[in-house]
Amino acid sequence: MSEGTMQRAAMRDQLDRRDQREQRVKGLRRALVCAAAVPVMLVAAGCSSDSGSGDKAAERKDGGAKPSASSPASASPTVQAAAYKALPEACKVLSEKTLDDLVPKAKSGKKGSSDDTSTRGSCSWSSLDNNGVKGSQFRWLNVSLLRFESDASRGAGDKLAQEYYRAQAQDARSVTGAKNTTSQPVQGVGDEATAVRYDLKKKEGSFKQETVVARTENVVVTVDYNGAGLAGEKKPDGDTLNKLAQKALKEAVAAVAKANGAGGDAGTPSDAPSKPASKSPSASPSKNASGSPSPSASKKS
Repeated sequence: MSEGTMQRAAMRDQLDRRDQREQRVKGLRRALVCAAAVPVMLVAAGCSSDSGSGDKAAERKDGGAKPSASSPASASPTVQAAAYKALPEACKVLSEKTLDDLVPKAKSGKKGSSDDTSTRGSCSWSSLDNNGVKGSQFRWLNVSLLRFESDASRGAGDKLAQEYYRAQAQDARSVTGAKNTTSQPVQGVGDEATAVRYDLKKKEGSFKQETVVARTENVVVTVDYNGAGLAGEKKPDGDTLNKLAQKALKEAVAAVAKANGAGGDAGTPSDAPSKPASKSPSASPSKNASGSPSPSASKKS
């Protein structure tokens, strides 16, 4: 089977998963907006009712309309500013050595399309190591980055990122057709991280999938990595794939911190100081997902 066929199969499955995740993100944003709007509507309705009854009572008592005292202006809502304001270039978050370990025969990474690279980015690599009559080893790797900005109506960026992180981990645990699914927390990477692994049978062969997702401040980083032995070649070792995927995740998280001027240990939470609270909503992450796989487990091959 050609590398091009494998890549197209992976991309078709990824696009299906991307559409599902986009709907989840849109639903989350609508819910947050509605939650913020309802209390304001209730308060406005309550004030209108009280004001009307008070005015009528005053008219009955004084024989005329009673001037109402002006109420103090309500304070504008504030929200803690997001810690990270930029994303690194997705195709440059991993070192050459790491790429050689994960996708040894890969060419240059394929950058995902995005209308706002400051909030969303992705890059994918594929490798087909042909061993002749012994078969071949296929590997596919994707790194996705999604940054959330704080917004007065939707909430703080790190809280929005946390919601998305949890949804991504759940998506990875519920892939259709997955077998032997396991999930475990990953220590020492970002603020929180999860590793999910499973086996997936496809027409091209039996694949072992590793999805590791982490939240660092207001950014969610997802690494999707899978492999298969084709045409008689043995299956890749799941533990080896898991270690390599976690290595890539740690490097990607460290690249996010570096892009925002933070140093320290790779993969550890940022020490960057919080900025003053914002009084006005900032631009939310782009709605258009990258053309490459977006962060989350997929049915890809």
